[in-house]
Amino acid sequence: MYLGDGHLAEFPRSWCLRIALDTRYPGIVGECVDAVRAVVPGNAVGVIPYPTANCVRVQAYSKWWPTLFPQHGVGRKHDRAIVLLEWQVEITRAHPEQLIRGLIHSDGRRFVNRVRHGEKVYAYPRYMFSNRSRDIHAIFSEHLDQLGIAWRWSNDHTISIARREAVARLDAFVGPKR
Repeated sequence: MYLGDGHLAEFPRSWCLRIALDTRYPGIVGECVDAVRAVVPGNAVGVIPYPTANCVRVQAYSKWWPTLFPQHGVGRKHDRAIVLLEWQVEITRAHPEQLIRGLIHSDGRRFVNRVRHGEKVYAYPRYMFSNRSRDIHAIFSEHLDQLGIAWRWSNDHTISIARREAVARLDAFVGPKR
């Protein structure tokens, strides 16, 4: 979730992890809160409504956030290098489904694609992952490759997963946004 919709904010004696989420998916918000609590069990985890509709910020303070997320930095993620450290690579390679699930829940979607060929209309499920960072695309696609899930570029910022067996594999662990 951090790679998709999260960032770190520095304060005088601590750091704040902030992850922006859509209120239409309370299950994802709850899972994010649970995950942050698991990482910093003694710290309070807040769910702060944004002034705009349909958005909350899950946040928690800890002096350890920069150690856990060394990818933080000034500016937008797509304007700077996002590289996983070796210890992070070991974790994500051991749990690629969770990484892919988090990225799809933050910057992806599943929908029914409809294609017309003459008078016939074909409909099939499809996943799309859209992000402006080439580094995050590389992390996402490397983990899809690890699982043998076929993907292709849809445009400069979007990866498409549309083959029946690839969609079924993602459905097995990503599931619907809820």
